[in-house]
This record gives sequence, C-alpha cells and structure tokens, in this order.
Amino acid sequence: MAPRSSWLSIPADSHFSLANIPFGIITSRHSQIEKRAAVAIGDHVLDLKAFAADGGFSALPSFQEHVAVFSQPTLNAFAALGQPVHREVRAYLQDIFAADTAHPEILKDNAALQKAALLPKHDTKTHLPMQIGDYTDFFAGINHASNVGTMFRGAANALQPNYTHLPVGYHGRASSVVVSGTPIRRPNGQILADPSAEPKVPVLGPSRRLDIELELGCFLCTGNRMGEPIPIGEAASHIFGFVLMNDWSARDIQTWEYVPLGPFNAKNFGTSISPWIVLADALEPFRAPKLKNETPVLDYLKEEREDTVYDIQLEVDLTTPDGGTTTLSRTSGKYLLWSFAQMIAHHSIGGCPMATGDLLGSGTISGTGKNDLGSLLEMNEGGKKEIMIVGMDVRTFLLDGDTITLRGVCGGEPGALVGFGECSGTILSAPDLP
Repeated sequence: MAPRSSWLSIPADSHFSLANIPFGIITSRHSQIEKRAAVAIGDHVLDLKAFAADGGFSALPSFQEHVAVFSQPTLNAFAALGQPVHREVRAYLQDIFAADTAHPEILKDNAALQKAALLPKHDTKTHLPMQIGDYTDFFAGINHASNVGTMFRGAANALQPNYTHLPVGYHGRASSVVVSGTPIRRPNGQILADPSAEPKVPVLGPSRRLDIELELGCFLCTGNRMGEPIPIGEAASHIFGFVLMNDWSARDIQTWEYVPLGPFNAKNFGTSISPWIVLADALEPFRAPKLKNETPVLDYLKEEREDTVYDIQLEVDLTTPDGGTTTLSRTSGKYLLWSFAQMIAHHSIGGCPMATGDLLGSGTISGTGKNDLGSLLEMNEGGKKEIMIVGMDVRTFLLDGDTITLRGVCGGEPGALVGFGECSGTILSAPDLP
C-alpha cells in the first residue's frame, strides 16, 4: 500500500514523514525564550501553541479543553492525558497534513496559519522534551551483556544467574539527562592507573576510557500509585513514546567503583537523548520478536505476544575534530531480551510509584557481529584493539573534541520512514581538579 501523500513538500528520505508525527519542545528565531510544543514534519515543525491559538484544533472538538497543554515548556501535561488522546491528536495531525485532508481550511488553504505555525526546522531550536522525575537504566541487550561479561569473567560466567529471570537495571541520574547537541564534559573520578599493582590505590583524574552506549529510551505517560504494581498486560499503555539515547560511560571509573552497588560517577555525568519523541503507534508496523529467552519467566513478566520490540535501524557515527566521520556500527533495536513493557512490570512489582515523564533506558544494544556493536568497549575488545577511522587515524576510547552521533529509523519505503533524527554530543575536556 502506497504511503499517504502530503500537500507539504516532505523529502523522501526524511525521518519525519507523514507516517511519524513525533512530538518535541522548541523555541524559534522569532520567539527565543518561550518553550512550547511542536511536531516534526519533513523539513518543518508545526508550532502547536500557535496552531491551537488560531483554531488549528477546531475540527477536533474532543481536544478543545486540552489545547493549553501545548503552551507548556515540556510535554508532561500532554503525555499525562494518556495514549487514547495521543492517538487521536496524532491521527488528526496526519489528516491535516494529508493531500486529501478532510479539513483543507485548517492549514492547507490557510496561508496565515501556515506563516504563524509552520516553521522551517532551521529556524527552531529543540529542547529537552520532558521534565524527567526519575531515570532508570536497564541492561536488556543480552549480546552486549554477554560480550562485556566474557571480557571480565570469562565465557562460562559471562551472564549473572539472574540475567534471564528479570530485567536487570539501576537507578540513574535524571538531572544530567540532556538533549542532543549538548556538549558532554569528560568526567574526573577515581581510577586505577595500574590495575595490576598491589595494593590497589586509586588516583583522581580525568577518565581515560570514555565510552558510549547505544540505547533506546522510553518515556512514561502515566504512572501508578505507590504499592500498586502495573500488570504486564497494561504496561504498554503507560508508554508515551521513544527516543534515542547515549548513556556515556567512563569505563575506568566504573571498573573501580561498581562493586558492590553498581555504576555511580561513571554514569551520572551525562546521558544524551534525541529531541523528538516517537509515539508507540508510529512504531507499531515495525514490531519484531524479542531475542529468544530459554529461561521460563515468572507469570508477572509473561507477555501474550513475542513481537514486543521494534526493528529500528540504528547506527553510530564518530566525527573527529577535523571533521572526518566514520560509521562505527549499524545494528537493530530488536536485539533485546526484554521489552519495555516487561521493564515497567518489573520496575513496579515491588510497589515503586512511577510517574509521567519517567525515563527508562534499554541498555546497550549490540548484535552478534563485529560491525553491529553498541559500545567502544566491545569494538576495542576491552581496550586491546585499535578501531580504525577515516584519515588513517585510530581510537580505542573517545578523545576530547570527538563527536558521537546516533541515528535510528524504521522502514525502507521512501516517503514513509519513521525515524528519530539524531542524538549527538561532543566531548569537552575535563574540568580542573579541585
């Protein structure tokens, strides 16, 4: 079936086709202070505050009482309305931009509203789309877990005994989640300059093994009351949408500090996310089966269907300070052992209250080959192997001035792509030590 066409000129290779309609927060060249909601469409964004103010939702009477949510500086108020409202609004906007729209008077034939609300993307700036109350990072990429576990414990003990029984996770730091394009400063921390020396005495200094983690992020639209778990059958309805995520990692700091309670300063200095939230409905055509789990899971984690992850084509680029770019990895979002619905069910099983704006990370996503890995640690085999990049240059871990860019897109039909755009960050040198 041919993709639905739009009266707006949308490049065939755009991540933001009519099939997508992702939501974000913008400021614009003519309104640089006021943050408000928008959707991305081709090379434009639709300013939803301006659209609503001039009657853009007049043909959607059920939403009239809610239009003020698009004047907020985050998407939390819109997200909290729940999936049925998100679905209705997305479908309405798809019709508004369709060539055969039922309401051409709203925008297609309304030059004044186009001028006020339909802005060139280059005239806008994106911001963190949600106010994030809590952030939890999971470890659902079993290929990554196996690769890293093998490096440190050997193949026989690569996975801990609990790994296939529950979605392993830890609580991250919401305050250091930043939107794509925000520079990331190299962290200082305790590291072992010579891990083989005895006694083991750390030094304080900049991380020498700064890494990336290619992940997907999931934002919640609704939560649960404290003490009341979210059943697995209802968990997916608590999802607002998805973003790309780079959970930057200082491997040398992590190696020293993570026993016995897990990552701390090695992770809390920065996590980058893409600015546009892709709704679950937009990803529905791209469902894929989770990786096979040979371990029977407990009833509270059993899903009725196996295709509860998404075949998102993911890639990682490294750009050096002189502008040379190398694609380090191409992989897929389907390489997960656990779905986000299972993560939500497990997160809440003890009664943990989850809330609108909570962010969940998938954990590093890797395939099984040499060119589909989601971290430098895997690519360089624990620091033992140099990674060749353009210009006859090499890397093991990141240098100051390096830029990492993640991309993700679903589908291959021109004019019908559903993508996330980019998630990028450039490494700045560490701050002076106190």
